Amino acid sequence: MASNKTKTLNLVKDKIQVSEQAKQRRKTYSAMKKQILAALEEGPMTLPELAKATQLPINEVTYYLMTLRKYGDVKTGEIDDNDEFFYYELKKQQNHGED
Repeated sequence: MASNKTKTLNLVKDKIQVSEQAKQRRKTYSAMKKQILAALEEGPMTLPELAKATQLPINEVTYYLMTLRKYGDVKTGEIDDNDEFFYYELKKQQNHGED
């Protein structure tokens, strides 16, 4: 037997219609996130290095990288030797109670 909370959630889900445009944006974000995070698994990279590694335009990498930074998936590291670009790296996951 479903709880009242489950019934309510199902009713809300039935009423809310997500546009195809919103679904497509979410798919695009997920794909970009996956590409950028995979590139950063190799180590810290600057914006131009990420654009080259992902074969994406630098403006797209900038947008998605800043979103990943905002939500805590990526952090800003040191600035490069030419004082032009920061290095970005994966934010380390906290090991709660593990050594």
